Amino acid sequence: MNQESSTQLPAPARHFSVLLSSTPRGARLARILAVSWLRDWHLAPGVIDAAEHVVAELASNAVTHGRHPGRNFRLAFRATRDALHIEVTDTRGDDLPRRRPPSPGAESGRGLILVEAFADRWGVSLGPVPRKTVWAEIDLLPPHPPAGPEHGGPCSGPAGHLL
Repeated sequence: MNQESSTQLPAPARHFSVLLSSTPRGARLARILAVSWLRDWHLAPGVIDAAEHVVAELASNAVTHGRHPGRNFRLAFRATRDALHIEVTDTRGDDLPRRRPPSPGAESGRGLILVEAFADRWGVSLGPVPRKTVWAEIDLLPPHPPAGPEHGGPCSGPAGHLL
């Protein structure tokens, strides 16, 4: 028996992962690498801009709050047909990120608020000990336009009215 099948394979997910030093220089390099790789993947400019902000905040948090002397942090991306998944893993699983309202005059404390603004979803995964991974996802497909009244012509305005 020889059956022909027209099974289509899904488009492969694209992956990128790198270890970086837990220093301000490593955080800056994370942002630069993110923009470079995502441009090479030909993602929409708006997705790249949002990802740049998310990576900058998550990498900065990893070197500020997740730093353990002598240990690196990991930046990883996975792009599927539907979403860009960003992960930053550090070695301080005991220090979980919490969104707190910043003090009015504070120069820091707004990172996770920015991540929430630019990402469609974000969260934290623990393990293996002593690690934690802060992840964010940015949708790649445009949202469906809201359902509205149908009109039959190329003009604007209510149907049946001439302006």
